[in-house]
Amino acid sequence: MPVDLGAGLGLKPEHYEAAHDCAASGIWFEVHPENYMLGGGPRLAWLEAIADRHPVSLHGVSLSLAADCAPDEVHLKRLVALVEQVRPALVSEHLAWSTWRGQYHPDLLPFPRTGEALRRIVDNVQRAQDALGREIAVENPSHYLRIDGHDWDEIDFLTELARRSGCGLLLDVNNVHVSAHNLCFDAAGYVDRFPGDAVREVHLAGHSPDGSTQSGLLIDSHDAPIGDAVWALYERLISRIGARPTLIERDDRLPAFAELLIERDRAQRLLDRRWAA
Repeated sequence: MPVDLGAGLGLKPEHYEAAHDCAASGIWFEVHPENYMLGGGPRLAWLEAIADRHPVSLHGVSLSLAADCAPDEVHLKRLVALVEQVRPALVSEHLAWSTWRGQYHPDLLPFPRTGEALRRIVDNVQRAQDALGREIAVENPSHYLRIDGHDWDEIDFLTELARRSGCGLLLDVNNVHVSAHNLCFDAAGYVDRFPGDAVREVHLAGHSPDGSTQSGLLIDSHDAPIGDAVWALYERLISRIGARPTLIERDDRLPAFAELLIERDRAQRLLDRRWAA
């Protein structure tokens, strides 16, 4: 795990120049690799230029690690090429599936946490890590509905996945808050039980109500400032496990870069306190 990474920002094309020129201590930038797995062009050139000045991280959304088949070989080869090109400090993916019988579904879908699923995902994670020649971190999902068929508690499942596959974990604190609200469990208890030694990265983001007065669901929308409850969970987490590279995610309703830096600097101050302690 890179020890020099502080708080970072998700990188969007609207902010390329500001990100490139940013001089904030410890800052880094994360992108979805699917937007940069190209043979060339201005988007890839910008990422390379930023990677020359700042650490970058690749946060994938399409490996479909929980699918009932191995990761797509063509997709994996393109990811390997991008990793070799930009040399990211971190590589991560989601505990979800998005492909079925050769078709891609543009969502991160849940699955029953069974022993069979665990064996399949361990194999898929190991295939990805072998191809990349490096560890990846797997992110805890956000939940909106209860599904049946679980044999494993989610934290136990992730802990065992990390143990068997050698992967790290990415703890998305907003996902914890959203899921705890939607499924009625204790978010603080989840954070307290999460295996700190395996955490390679932390995500912070905003969420929104789904707009229905009937459901009462919270949506992991990444289109709003980080809420107070998520900040409180984050402080609780790092007070127990110590400082970890922390990303501010914002994917929609993008504010000015300077506004995102305010949230980033708040996370950095909390990390600095942990390092000092």
